[in-house]
Amino acid sequence: MNTLTHRLKMTLLGNQWVFLLAVVIILSVIAGVVNPRYFTVRNMSNLLEQIAVLGLVACGATILIVSGNFDISVGANIGLSASVMAVLMRSGVPPFAAAGIGLVVAIGAATFIGGCSIAFHAPSFIISLASIGVFQGIALALTGGTLQTIYGQFEALGGTRVFDIIPVIFLISLVGFLATHSMLTHTQLGRRVYAIGNNARAAFLAGIRVNANRMIFFFLNGLLVGVAAMLLLSRVGAAQPTTGSGIELQAIGSAVVGGTPMSGGRGKIIGTFFGVLLWGVIANALNMMRVDPYFQDIIFGLLIVLAVAVSSLRLRIQQSLMA
Repeated sequence: MNTLTHRLKMTLLGNQWVFLLAVVIILSVIAGVVNPRYFTVRNMSNLLEQIAVLGLVACGATILIVSGNFDISVGANIGLSASVMAVLMRSGVPPFAAAGIGLVVAIGAATFIGGCSIAFHAPSFIISLASIGVFQGIALALTGGTLQTIYGQFEALGGTRVFDIIPVIFLISLVGFLATHSMLTHTQLGRRVYAIGNNARAAFLAGIRVNANRMIFFFLNGLLVGVAAMLLLSRVGAAQPTTGSGIELQAIGSAVVGGTPMSGGRGKIIGTFFGVLLWGVIANALNMMRVDPYFQDIIFGLLIVLAVAVSSLRLRIQQSLMA
């Protein structure tokens, strides 16, 4: 019996998404009691639409954090790539061609951070921090600091819903989660993500090309960020240099809440998915309960602090049970 209890504890500690799912259900029930409109089909559809962009960015953040890297410039990257897409569309470039160019810009920006980090032997956190100003400056110069509207030119992705319920952009985000999960769990590249994040020196001695693989990780992050920028532009119909601002903290917070430790080497994408879902449920519930937006910022900040604390406590308990 004790062995069964021990295994159950280890399973629960190793799968934080179970805890997150319970929290999501509890919060949803509370929000539904306070405002019955919370459980309407329209609101559920809006909730899925709201978490689609964050989901893709969080997938990229999970890959980087597990591999021992960080990119806190993804918000500025989204602003830059979305602005490039919008400016090109306003100039007469076909929408999907403009979106493709914006995607290349996002990938280039992300790989720039990875390349500089490797070349200068500097933490990717510092390089990405410096890159925020670079990306925002380019976007400001490109747009003149004005809002670039493209209403009616690129609404196919953001405005389409399957059966008038499920947003297409959420389905695209879901494909991103599934692809990331498959890569992390069923490919050699995924095993390298964990190996490098756990011990880069040991991975190098084992014959893994650490720097080359790190560039691949940043490339994948840029790809996911670029698709996220594309979906956001299609949904909103406009872009500016500050588009996407703050999403980097939400993405990192979602990954950490989902059980990916900041130290790297561990983490599951299913945990990130429920972390994103929890983030969306909290935001949606607070809006439905008409909580002041300023207090919402406080709550989200505290949520990130709580996520780090819970992740640290979970690892300590897990290590004590294994001892």
